Amino acid sequence: MTLNLRSEASDSTSISHLSRLPELAVSISQFDLRQEIRLLRKEDSWQRGIGRSSRTLVKQQDFRIVLVLMKAKTRLTEHQANARISIQTVHGRIRVHIPNQNKIELPLAGLLALDSAIPYDIEAVRESAFLLTISWPRQYATWDSEEATEERSPNPPDKISVDIGSQP
Repeated sequence: MTLNLRSEASDSTSISHLSRLPELAVSISQFDLRQEIRLLRKEDSWQRGIGRSSRTLVKQQDFRIVLVLMKAKTRLTEHQANARISIQTVHGRIRVHIPNQNKIELPLAGLLALDSAIPYDIEAVRESAFLLTISWPRQYATWDSEEATEERSPNPPDKISVDIGSQP
């Protein structure tokens, strides 16, 4: 079961910056990750053998949570975010490869945090699911309102690109 509650703080003016999936910008969200993983296994990307499927669970101006399901022995290559990220294993076991570093093993319930702009690859040792949390500085968030635009840095980084499979 997924619970999403909208408050006055998440009305249409505060989510107007979201061009895709504005319904994910709610004040309170609760998810049954086991059910979300079952749903990902039914996605076309999973059935076609791409090796992974994903779903954006939360989408805010400066914050994202993406659930990623990967088949055993598949790899998510060459990712880098202009934001701080965390990777938390919720099913299976993954291995994170960071250039010029040792491989980092993340078993079930493992958590890794990476600072901005650190490149990484993720390898599924066996079928695995993990939460990718992305949080970038507020001044780099995308707003439509004049007030928010005035607060933004004049040179925000490129928009974050997380191409990890299918997303609704």
